[in-house]
Amino acid sequence: MSDIEKNNYTQEHIQVLEGLEPVRKRPGMYIGSTDERGLHHLVYEVVDNSIDEAMAGYCDKVIVEIMQDGSVSVTDNGRGIPTGIIEKEGKSAVEVVLTKLHAGGKFGGGGYKFSGGLHGVGVSCVNALSEWLDVEVAQDGKLFKMSFNRGVAQRPLAVVGSTTRRGTKITFYPDPDIFETTDFDFDTLKHRIQELAFLNKGLRILLKDSRPLKENEIEFHYEGGIVEYVDVLNKDKGVLEKPLYIYSATDDYQVEIAMQYNDSYSENIYSYANNINTHEGGTHLDGFKSVLTKLFNDYGTSLKLLKNEEKLSGDDCREGLVAIVSVKLIDPQFEGQTKTKLGNSFMRGVVSKVFSEKFGEFLEENPKEAKELILKAVNAKKARDAARNARDLTRRKSVLESTTLPGKLADCSDKDPRKCEIYLVEGDSAGGTAKQGRDRRFQAILPLRGKILNVEKARLNRVLESEEIKNMITTFGCGINEDCDVNKLKYDRIICMTDADVDGSHIRILLLTFFYRFMKPIVEQGHVYIAQPPLYKVVQKGSKKENYFYDDESLEAFLVSIGRKAEIQRYKGLGEMDAEQLWDTTMDPEKRTLLRVNLKDAEEADEIFTVLMGDEPEKRRTFIEENANLVKDLDV
Repeated sequence: MSDIEKNNYTQEHIQVLEGLEPVRKRPGMYIGSTDERGLHHLVYEVVDNSIDEAMAGYCDKVIVEIMQDGSVSVTDNGRGIPTGIIEKEGKSAVEVVLTKLHAGGKFGGGGYKFSGGLHGVGVSCVNALSEWLDVEVAQDGKLFKMSFNRGVAQRPLAVVGSTTRRGTKITFYPDPDIFETTDFDFDTLKHRIQELAFLNKGLRILLKDSRPLKENEIEFHYEGGIVEYVDVLNKDKGVLEKPLYIYSATDDYQVEIAMQYNDSYSENIYSYANNINTHEGGTHLDGFKSVLTKLFNDYGTSLKLLKNEEKLSGDDCREGLVAIVSVKLIDPQFEGQTKTKLGNSFMRGVVSKVFSEKFGEFLEENPKEAKELILKAVNAKKARDAARNARDLTRRKSVLESTTLPGKLADCSDKDPRKCEIYLVEGDSAGGTAKQGRDRRFQAILPLRGKILNVEKARLNRVLESEEIKNMITTFGCGINEDCDVNKLKYDRIICMTDADVDGSHIRILLLTFFYRFMKPIVEQGHVYIAQPPLYKVVQKGSKKENYFYDDESLEAFLVSIGRKAEIQRYKGLGEMDAEQLWDTTMDPEKRTLLRVNLKDAEEADEIFTVLMGDEPEKRRTFIEENANLVKDLDV
């Protein structure tokens, strides 16, 4: 029994962590995690400082580079971190900023009016969690430099030369003792950096990868800012009119809104506060949504498009809307489960006032477009009313639940969802083979008939008329849309098992589109997988041993290794395998490889699904052929 358990809890048990020790002791408290997400967060913290300089009007170019040795450098042409001595600390401002938590120019000292950064700990955390960090400051014709090792200064700030430029350069290498990986992903960084370029119009951000065999370089620069952001999000979608841009600013806040409707049935609204993506929304988004609904109802009534006290819902008014709502304010307050929900109550009124005035003017001055938008919302209302009864059927305590499960479903005997998985199989033939080959204790089989409905191009009422989709909804048991509850999902793994050809890929994409649009939480929480059936069976001459190959490269390597004396069978479909072969190659948890659908962010996913399920079949076929793997390898 420990001293504390024996109630010997005294002052000797109190630990005081000095300087950056708390960060190294509990890194997750400061950057969220020590996995790949936390690793890239280090870069964002450093870049945010440069972006703050840009927001303040002192910086117009930022360079982010993954160096040859795997470290990352961030260079800007801002004012540079102050280099003078802070008398109270007896150290240079550079050293204080890099070694003291909550030290910087963002806490009311007049350094910045608006600033990003979620926790206010910024670059000092990066320093604490880096094996080494170097900082260079170009200021007043002098070049200053300082180095740190795991957050500890190696020597005081010193002048190492002269220069004509200005700004700050920070280079760091994450500590491998803390992070699960120190390998930065170019595409992950690219998305956030492009987002920052959209949100700060005119700013140039250059992203470079200088690692051997990974050389890459891309510059982001958008004079149109979030208007160009909307253009990109609406790419490949039928657009009803050009984007509307709204801007208003005072000494205390800035409001930017860009919006544009398309002819799809889904909404895509992204909100930001001081460049932080407020995934959970907040007061700024509430103000935008409430005014949009009120104006649509007011104009719908005045144009006599709404009758007998009919009211449009918010969902009706936002159907097909792509919008960016970006605000900048002094001292943003974040709340919510992930601290990405804006809580400043005054911003609700600010956004409401600005948007009501500007969007109201647009509707008044553009009666043709106004009527078209409101008619779109009215049609959405009619479709939702028609779908209400069908939607009720999808709820857990519904008529569907009280009826029998789909006749083609071969369910498993174990009822613990954590142990169960279900295979969605293309066709009755392959479904029959899978039923024979499965482990009945935990593996369920649901055969599907051909290609399911393309939900990207259909409203809810039509989606719920599809027999195959109703069968999946009933079988999974978790509901759809706002009723989707992952806790009620009857299977921990939903596995798409289709033929290894273009048609099979198309069916798989149709399934993924349905999951993404109607059961998004099961995708986000990693419950959707793709089976990997083999492409070839090879029997070496003189031997009865069967070898299976999943791609041309591995087959070719094997044939070379044995002199090519073999019988090769190319599988055209799952139905060509017998039950034992299907179990051994694709369904046995001890041997199989599954691919887990891993959509990194909603914007990227939305763009992918728009290309795949849009009106341009040639683009879709090209994408499927070039990107057969939309997912990340995961051995299960």
